[in-house]
Amino acid sequence: MLDKDGIAKRIAKEIKDGYYVNLGIGIPTLVANYIPSEINVVLQSENGLLGMGPFPFEGEEDPDLINAGKQTITTLPGSSIFDSAMSFGMIRAQKIDLTILGAMEVSENGDIANWKIPGKMVKGMGGAMDLVASAKNIIVAMQHVNKAGESKLLPNCTLPLTGIKCIKKIVTELAVLDVLPEGGFKLLERAPGVSVDFIRNATLGKLYADDNVPEMVIE
Repeated sequence: MLDKDGIAKRIAKEIKDGYYVNLGIGIPTLVANYIPSEINVVLQSENGLLGMGPFPFEGEEDPDLINAGKQTITTLPGSSIFDSAMSFGMIRAQKIDLTILGAMEVSENGDIANWKIPGKMVKGMGGAMDLVASAKNIIVAMQHVNKAGESKLLPNCTLPLTGIKCIKKIVTELAVLDVLPEGGFKLLERAPGVSVDFIRNATLGKLYADDNVPEMVIE
């Protein structure tokens, strides 16, 4: 199985040259550390930043430079800082090519729940609802199962929804999956050493898998 950095490394391979990319809170923020140096990508943070770099080394943090998850970050040459109104103008005008989000649940129809667990305190929904309504492409970085071993890839989400029929691809510690237009998860790749049957047993929603599903290549 992959750890969180392994998930981020695999997702980084989905980023193409020239992309404007929004990184959500949690595992997605780690993707900034693994983008290949030979491609030109602009990372956007919805609190008002274009040109976000990798996390700073210990002792080199600037408390005035943070991402949407309030983590200290770095900026790259040519970066730009602005207010959140302009940032969400970019998002709503579909200027962002790819959004990478965390999730608590994803349904086989591409619905996502990632902002609230009933009965628990939350600071707010953040920018996720704007992002899932506006992004051209969305990849979810998440754990396949919860701490109790229960699947988080479901026929229908049980938690309050963030967006409906908007998720295209999911990367977990077990697998890379597409969400099919007609519904269901298509298994594209499996984590090294993880069998198709293991993934099937960890997926409560409909799962479609070919006979020979390749292992992920994580460099």
